[in-house]
Formats: sequence, structure tokens, C-alpha cells
Amino acid sequence: MTVPVSDSQSFKRAFGDLRTGFSQRELWLHLGWQDIKQRYRRSVIGPFWITIATAVQATAMGLLYSVLLDVDLREFLPHVAVGLIIWTFISAAILEGGDVFVDNEGLIKQLPSALSVHVYRLVWRQILLFAHNLIVYVVILVIFQPSLSWASLTALPAFVLIAFNAVWVGLLFGIVATRYRDIAPILASMVTLLFFMTPIVWTTQGLINQGGEAANRARLVEINPLFHYLDILRAPMIGEEQQAYHWYIVIACTLVGWALTILALKKYRARVPYWV
Repeated sequence: MTVPVSDSQSFKRAFGDLRTGFSQRELWLHLGWQDIKQRYRRSVIGPFWITIATAVQATAMGLLYSVLLDVDLREFLPHVAVGLIIWTFISAAILEGGDVFVDNEGLIKQLPSALSVHVYRLVWRQILLFAHNLIVYVVILVIFQPSLSWASLTALPAFVLIAFNAVWVGLLFGIVATRYRDIAPILASMVTLLFFMTPIVWTTQGLINQGGEAANRARLVEINPLFHYLDILRAPMIGEEQQAYHWYIVIACTLVGWALTILALKKYRARVPYWV
């Protein structure tokens, strides 16, 4: 008697999970929207509290660091505000990605759906919150009137690419952090560290202008991949000149990240329900 070979650890099942999860978009679109409604259920202005918090934080940091670093507020505040909006999306994908399967333990064990549904839900929720924060960006445009051009339209594919990356980040970190529960607090510490290592409340040009050792240190930021993710979206949004190599690095990181994710999904997808 021939024993059938299980294909639970196959690339077919891994890609099938991604396709099935995406096809269940009515489910994760609804759940993502309900997450936001539930969080601000009895609030008068609801998720706009996120917009207010972002505006206050950006204004405070912009005013403080413009004085400390002696830079023009009209140029620096848009840099900080848009940087914070993008950083909020990226950091949430990393931090919530680490807990995405643990937080959805009940659904994973009771609802027969693809694992990727929970990550699509996470990314969709963050897209909605990002859209709310764009109100801050509109105010920045009205007040500071940065010099935008047709090149600013590259912000659209840049955001799509970042959201595409958020999916593999949620899947990969979610699988690893579900197996090893110490990963989530490590991710939290790393995100805090990377916030200060990424030019959000400071600029690389400011370090270069100082010359000497400070200019040499500015080159170290190039090894931080989040700098490149931030730049491909922030630069066109505030009318800054952008170099193509940022896109090349982000695309390379995207390919490597998805390759690792597919391998992890292939090998450990079936084990996640037992780990949560």
C-alpha cells in the first residue's frame, strides 16, 4: 500500500495561501475596518485622534529639532511631518506583524481561512490609518507649499511597493515571532533604535553640511534599509530631489524579503495553528 505524500510543506500550498487569502478580501476588508471602529467605538471624533496625535508630534519635533539643529522650519517641518506619517505605517507593520498570529489565535483555530488573511487585514488597517494621517500632509501642502512636480506622482507606486513589503514583513515576522515569543519585544527595541537611526527628525544633508567626521557618519545611514523605504515615498511627497539607487535597494530588499517569506510559509505554515 502506497502512503500518499503530504504537500503541506510545498511551494504550491505557500502560494495557494497567498492567493486564497487575497480572494477572501471581503473578510479582511471588513475585519480591518471593524478594528478601527472598535478601537474608537465611543469616541466623538474616532480615528481622527490619530491624525491629531501625529500633527502634535510632528509640530513639537519640528519646532524642537529645527532650533537644536539650526535649520529653516519651512523646510524642516514638512520633512519631519511626512517622515512621521510614513514611519507610523512602516513601524506598525513591523510591530503588529510580530503579534499578528498570536493576536488572532481564536480566529486561526476556529475559522478555516488562509494565514495570509490576518496579514492582509493588518496591512489594510494600516492603510486606512495612513489615509487619515494624510490630512496632516494636506495641511502641510497648504501652509508650506513645497515645490511639487510631475515627479511627485512616483509617490503612488512607492506607497504600493511599501504596502507590498508590509505583507511579507507581517508574514515572516509573524511566523518567527509565533514560534519564538521573545522576538516581539526584540522587534520593539529594534524599531525604537531604528527611529533615531533613520533621518526623520534629522537630515543627512544637515550632517553633510557640517563636514568632517559628521559628513562621514552621514554615509552610515545608507546601510539602514528603512532609510531607502522612507526616501522613495517622502522625497516625491515634499518635492525633494531623489536618486534612483533608493529604488534599486528597496526592490532588492523586496525580492529577498519575499523569497525568505515564501520559504518560511512553505515550511512552517501548517505549524502556526499549533504554535499560537
